Amino acid sequence: MTGNCEIFDPDCFEYQEGFLGRREADDYLRVLWQELDWTQQEITLFGRRVMQPRLIAWYGDASAEYSYSGLSLSPKPWHYALLDLKTRLEKVTGRTFNSVLANAYRDGSDSMGWHQDNEKELGRQPLIASLSLGCGRRFLVRPAARGGIRPGPSTGMTLEHGSLLLMQGECQNKYQHSLPKTKQKIGLRINLTYREILV
Repeated sequence: MTGNCEIFDPDCFEYQEGFLGRREADDYLRVLWQELDWTQQEITLFGRRVMQPRLIAWYGDASAEYSYSGLSLSPKPWHYALLDLKTRLEKVTGRTFNSVLANAYRDGSDSMGWHQDNEKELGRQPLIASLSLGCGRRFLVRPAARGGIRPGPSTGMTLEHGSLLLMQGECQNKYQHSLPKTKQKIGLRINLTYREILV
């Protein structure tokens, strides 16, 4: 893999625009939107139960159970398109993935708040391979709070259709990331975050 993300820590983030060709990315977007089992889940946020501002789908090996924000997910069997992409990502990264969390952002009002993917099931230094399909969205990163010090200032970039972002090493320990709402009139974006659940 080549293509470090210049505005983020290069030891933690690696970005490749055009990992998928335009037509290929269009096909994956169409198939996954039509065929995945999308749901909107209730999560615990700051001590209260709220509906996630996006749709999700969890697929993977039968043993890849995952929990976050008070939500427990049991994987659905691999969809053929998700399996195809998994094989390609394993080839370029040299790593193994046994699950994928798919997020669908229907328009600019769907979002993802500040968080770290640091659940125990992911291990100490997880590699998360994040594929973006559909309308480009602004992705923000900031240093995580440590020792009573508030989170640092954020920086960001637009994740484009067909692009791949790798989050690796100390990424989930050092940084938070988010996908904020936007008032721009934009359409569907699907984000696939491949990961290995330790079982």
